[in-house]
Amino acid sequence: MMRSGFTTGSCAAAAAKAACLMIFEKSRIESISIMTPAGVSYHAETEDARFDQNGARASCAVRKDSGDDPDVTDGMLIYAEVSLEDDGKRCVIIEGGEGIGTVTRPGLDRSVGEAAINSVPRRMIEDEVRAITEEYEYGGTVRVVISAPEGRRIAQKTFNQRFGIEGGISIIGTTGVVEPMSTKAVLDTIALELRQHRSVGEKEIFVSPGNYGLTFMKEHFGYDLDKAVKCSNYIGKTIDIASSLGFERMLLIGHAGKLVKLSGGIMNTHSSEGDCRMELMAAAAARSGAAPDVINRILSCISTDEAYGCMKEAGIEKKSFSYIMERIMYYLNKRSPDMKIDCIVFSNRYGVLGSTVDIKEGIS
Repeated sequence: MMRSGFTTGSCAAAAAKAACLMIFEKSRIESISIMTPAGVSYHAETEDARFDQNGARASCAVRKDSGDDPDVTDGMLIYAEVSLEDDGKRCVIIEGGEGIGTVTRPGLDRSVGEAAINSVPRRMIEDEVRAITEEYEYGGTVRVVISAPEGRRIAQKTFNQRFGIEGGISIIGTTGVVEPMSTKAVLDTIALELRQHRSVGEKEIFVSPGNYGLTFMKEHFGYDLDKAVKCSNYIGKTIDIASSLGFERMLLIGHAGKLVKLSGGIMNTHSSEGDCRMELMAAAAARSGAAPDVINRILSCISTDEAYGCMKEAGIEKKSFSYIMERIMYYLNKRSPDMKIDCIVFSNRYGVLGSTVDIKEGIS
């Protein structure tokens, strides 16, 4: 069984809690526990703990443990420095320090100019710090500075710069937990789920790369998610398995950030396998008559939502996505000529961008 790890967000929250506690206890805290959003307790050892017995400042670090998940941030130290300002405002201010990236382009979790500490980690940090201040009945401002001394170097091994994060890593995580799975384990799980559906006589299967697609179907069409299979990035392999099991039809639905890649024949949508979303959207725009400046703007976008916005401003979004869907279906049908495949591509911001089924009639 593969070992789970914890996100940079969990590390930052644990370090902040420990540093805050050191101020009030006026002693070093060697270990600390927090509860992650996933409901899993994280017990962390602290390192390089420092505090001022005569002041209101402390800092410490927690070492990132990614478990068995391959992650460039594994083993790096995430620091939190906490200081108190006795001003009666009862607020928590969270800032980025050395090695934490700064957002330089729109479309990300944080606004341009802010430290790349995402919303969930910020809530985790604030919740843990507030729990300490309430326990010790402190009513002033708590300032938390998160840093990662190796962050600038490690960030060079990531896609941060391309996505619009400069100068360091991001503090991320939505559950607080890293759940690693090997490629074989993921594919074995997908195959098992598909076999279970087929064994009870189902001939049609609904597939989505992840939770975004499942949630979209539930919210917009009331779809029974027990009938769905999550395929992660392995769209091509999932098609192969479903076809070999004798399914007659597959409905694939996913966010444009994943499925646009299919229009270029990329059947494993992990960024390590290739990320040509903007190039493919720019090509579709060019084919739809976009002016050179529109094409150049799309090529400089960092998200499919941003690129779609450029298409929409130029009035070519429908024509462009009609072509994208045509190319997606070409490659899906080429992958499995014996199984009928339909596809819905959506955006959280713009809704359905392209579909090969009549969604007005609902999805059955």
